[in-house]
Amino acid sequence: MTAASPVAHDAAGQGAAGGPPVRRLADWSAARLRELADEYGTPLYVLDRDRVVANARRLRTAFPDAEIHYAVKANAVGAVLSALAGAGVGAECASAGEVERALDAGFAGEDVRYTAVNPPAADLDFVVGLGEDLTITVGARDTLDRLAERDWTGRLCVRVNPGVGAGHHAKVTTGAAPKFGVPIDRAAALAREASSRGFDVVGLHAHAGSGILEAFDAHHELARRLGDLTRAVEAGDAAGTGAGRYGGSDGIDLEFVSVGGGFGVPARPEESPLDLDGVAGTTREALGAVDARLAIEPGRYFVADAGVLLTRVNTVKPTPGTTVVGVDAGMGSLLRPALYDAHHEIRSLASDVADRETIGTTVTGPVCETADVLGRDRELPRPTRGDYLAVGTAGAYGYEMASTYNSRPRPAVVALGGETSGSDTDDRGAREDSTGGTARLAVRRETLDDLVRLER
Repeated sequence: MTAASPVAHDAAGQGAAGGPPVRRLADWSAARLRELADEYGTPLYVLDRDRVVANARRLRTAFPDAEIHYAVKANAVGAVLSALAGAGVGAECASAGEVERALDAGFAGEDVRYTAVNPPAADLDFVVGLGEDLTITVGARDTLDRLAERDWTGRLCVRVNPGVGAGHHAKVTTGAAPKFGVPIDRAAALAREASSRGFDVVGLHAHAGSGILEAFDAHHELARRLGDLTRAVEAGDAAGTGAGRYGGSDGIDLEFVSVGGGFGVPARPEESPLDLDGVAGTTREALGAVDARLAIEPGRYFVADAGVLLTRVNTVKPTPGTTVVGVDAGMGSLLRPALYDAHHEIRSLASDVADRETIGTTVTGPVCETADVLGRDRELPRPTRGDYLAVGTAGAYGYEMASTYNSRPRPAVVALGGETSGSDTDDRGAREDSTGGTARLAVRRETLDDLVRLER
């Protein structure tokens, strides 16, 4: 079947779980963000834990019978992970470091999936050493041998390359890239082999790509192909073709079949939010009847609109084509514009914006690279030195991709909302914010000393 693209909500509409389906940059309080920038300095990431939990509820409402795991690579800050552990979702981890951070944040081992691509030996050693509670996803037959060499035969999931992919950029379209997963025509045989070697084969997994906001045809074709494969594996068809079955006694009782994540979040004001209910319905329809439980593993959807990046204007330079606005955040703070040509809305937080004329600007960072631009051709109230700007939908792959390139320390992170203990208040600087929640320093700002602490 060819599934229709989901019909988007009106931007002002309500999501099934209550509240707007996407939080726009304009929805953040300018006064509150100025207050945080004054107190904690810039560049500064601000993460709203309550919005993260609300997005988790929205996913649960749309997918009430599915297993939901958070793709930790989107944002691994402890304040985010602990909020989601408390919200009752699982954790999907791409590295040993993410596994350790998920466990430290409160995720139970049985709720953690390790879905590595070409896992390094040190990663496998660490994950295998944790025991057999968590699930390891393999994307190559070679990984079975490497696990067997380590005497591990625990819960195993097979990652499938479905031959179809989609995403907001070619660099994050994974479904048809040979790097990811076992070719679908070999996956049933590999699952059977793994089962015969004593592994506890519990699931199948595939992922189309990241940030899909419309044109979900590839995602639904992926679900259709996974459904066919799941039925073949459950029936004992090692070829995955529906022919030459071994009989029901040789089938594998799978616990889940995961269609990954990739659910997009609109970055531009004119883009409509994703109709999550529509995506959920067409995904189930495309998958078809299987004994295994549907699973999803979103990352961006949980956190993108729960975060903003605050930065300060340090240079205003009129040029013939544009006014260059130099700020203290750049590609080391937020890499996505340079890496993916990603769009992030930019907003002036000045208190007198209504009295300023609007001009065309190019917002640039302090890195000595032409790519170090946060936004081109942006209409902003005329900036002046010392103004704060906010960069929107920065909760996903923002701080997570931050670097120390040009020997610039990484930003601090402040978490809003959620419960804060007395010890947190004392040790982490928590205090009441203007909405009655809390603001606390989740990650301190790096220093120049931090940059050289590993050198000898």
